Amino acid sequence: MKFSDMKIVSIDDNENNLYLIEAICSEMNLSVISFSESLDALMYILQNQVDLIITDYMMPNLNGLDFIKEYRNSNKVVPIIMITAAGDDERIHKEAFELGANDFLSKPINSVLFQARVLNLLTNHRNRILLENKAKFLEDEVQKATERLIIREHETLQILGKTAEYKDPETASHVARVSNYSKLLAKEYGLSEEEQEIVFYAAPFHDLGKVGIEDKILLKPAKLDEDEFEIMKTHAQIGYEILKDSQSEYLKAGAIIALSHHEKYNGKGYPKGLKGEDIHIYGRIVAIADVFDALTSIRPYKRAWSFNEAVEFLKEEKGRHFDPKMVDIFINNLDKIENIYNSFKEDV
Repeated sequence: MKFSDMKIVSIDDNENNLYLIEAICSEMNLSVISFSESLDALMYILQNQVDLIITDYMMPNLNGLDFIKEYRNSNKVVPIIMITAAGDDERIHKEAFELGANDFLSKPINSVLFQARVLNLLTNHRNRILLENKAKFLEDEVQKATERLIIREHETLQILGKTAEYKDPETASHVARVSNYSKLLAKEYGLSEEEQEIVFYAAPFHDLGKVGIEDKILLKPAKLDEDEFEIMKTHAQIGYEILKDSQSEYLKAGAIIALSHHEKYNGKGYPKGLKGEDIHIYGRIVAIADVFDALTSIRPYKRAWSFNEAVEFLKEEKGRHFDPKMVDIFINNLDKIENIYNSFKEDV
């Protein structure tokens, strides 16, 4: 920013003083706008960008002190020089400083002193603007970099979330539906937007532990026997062990979900047999989303239930398998649930 681009406002009810200041500023190659009425000047600077204000003290209607007070109430930080008569006492200077004046000049105006004071204040003001612009630029760059990191992290999470799909007959559509059901339930339950996003990106890790289950059990096209089912149940702990030490909020949430999404509200789930609200809210959310979607999806060992059949099952298991509050939320939002159900159909 060049000095010649900066705007100065001069206020004085004496036109001769205004002409003098204009002449000195012209020698300095500075742009100045003059006002003989302080109220007009106040209206102008409140609506326009200026870089320095030079105001007389003794003026009708609104004197220099009143002008500074009104202007500083707008929280603007443009520097102000107040011009006083040689005989004005120190009380005026003290009050002007307290109100927000930055410097003083006495009449008659000394051209050399005027130029030095003006250049000093304009230099400081320009440096402050440059620092603010640089700080804003850096803030914007940090924000952009942060957004890029978040996008990359989300992409990484989505890729990792597909890992179990290559061993499990569940599909990408299943993962998408469970994520969206879970986010909806989290929102309606009252979790913050941040936690809703965490649940959305962490839900796909609920069955990550299945990578540790043998294919002959995982892919068996029939109901598992008792021993096989005991082995299958270990996938909850395996998923937790894989994810638990991550520094990512998403993966830490994924560990919680992996461990807790097979717990039941009545305490008869696994792996720890937790009961009621001892089960983490993330686990209670994903439990209902996962079961509902599993019921309405085709598996090698079963047909797909209808939407209404699955809803009836949730009602039957309210307070037993599922958190009753979560079932109520699910039922009260069936239109949104059905929209998700229809939006992520299986490829056939």
